[in-house]
Amino acid sequence: MKGLVTKSTGSWYFVKYDNAITACRIRGKFRMDGIKSTNPVTVGDQVEFELEPGSEQGIITKIYPRKNYIIRKSVNLSKQTHIIAANIDQVFLMITLDNPPTYPKFIDRFLATAEAYSIPAVLLFNKIDLYHKDLITAKDALIKTYRDIGYTCLEISATEGINIEQLKSMMKDKVSMVAGHSGVGKSTLINAIDPSLSLKTSLISQQHRQGQHTTTFAEMFDLPFGGAIIDTPGIKGFGVVDFNKEEVGDYFREIFTRKSACKFNNCLHVNEPQCAVKKAVEDGEIATSRYESYVQLLEEEQENYRLDFF
Repeated sequence: MKGLVTKSTGSWYFVKYDNAITACRIRGKFRMDGIKSTNPVTVGDQVEFELEPGSEQGIITKIYPRKNYIIRKSVNLSKQTHIIAANIDQVFLMITLDNPPTYPKFIDRFLATAEAYSIPAVLLFNKIDLYHKDLITAKDALIKTYRDIGYTCLEISATEGINIEQLKSMMKDKVSMVAGHSGVGKSTLINAIDPSLSLKTSLISQQHRQGQHTTTFAEMFDLPFGGAIIDTPGIKGFGVVDFNKEEVGDYFREIFTRKSACKFNNCLHVNEPQCAVKKAVEDGEIATSRYESYVQLLEEEQENYRLDFF
């Protein structure tokens, strides 16, 4: 039978089929079959499964090819990777400038991964009803940075309902994933979009200004107006996966569009002469924060290459 994985707990996968849901597992041999991720099956996967004799539980026997997926690894050069979700039409990255703060380097890593796997990304700036003057100024500057390179940015308040209807229209009839740090308001937002879900939420830790993990596992919910939304656990750090150092710049839109103007075809935009990207940074055409994120990713991939080689 064919079904859709709507929730993954690491050892159990909940598969929806014919308006029913059954808990499935995977056999050990299948678990190791050429899959390097900690979770070979993920939310959003289309799978084949068979029910165990005399049981309502199933065994997943096949994963259908994915059109895309979002994958991350530990930020400490670990080889361990984790697929967050698959077969996504768009991803919404939730951002808050305070309680907790979302830093540009995290945003840029996430966007680079979305670019690498051809997933449209939208930036949601949440909790705007709580911002004082300085935070509003910082938010506006950050939004300008990303709008200037073509990203859609939407200011919202999940608690006050600001721009939620506009967001719902963007999600209609699409599979949307919501991601971000713990505490940015993912579950609160999903409750605002569909109050009948009543997802659990928690308060921000005032001591550490970080959220607490209320969403333990990724889970997909059908939306009453069409489409589906995937809630994900909070992400503290975001390590990119399978980037070659020569390709890192391709996942930064403003770098990719300028690389053909560099003197050298293999320019990495760091130490090379007559580099169009470095000149654009100097001229203020590329945000310094974006360039610094690029260089940091480049250095990490060079280090990964060194570790693999030796």
